[in-house]
Amino acid sequence: MAILMLSNLHPDTNEEQVREFLERYGFPPFDTIERHEGDGTRPGMTLTYSTVDIVALEHFLPRIHGVFWHDHKLNALLLRERFS
Repeated sequence: MAILMLSNLHPDTNEEQVREFLERYGFPPFDTIERHEGDGTRPGMTLTYSTVDIVALEHFLPRIHGVFWHDHKLNALLLRERFS
């Protein structure tokens, strides 16, 4: 199991736009997505991959980290599930 954290998203970005963006860069489909508003200026989303190994996702991460998308420079980080 792996969790992808996307941050510094445009406030109007929705789940479907994120899905399409990741598909364009070759990412496998995620299982769940959760939005994190923060103060509203740079929201984030966590995407859970139940059947994809974190090592596999590490291959894709450089494709999107730092990409300028919807007037914002994306931050992408893989989180490890520590208590499974």
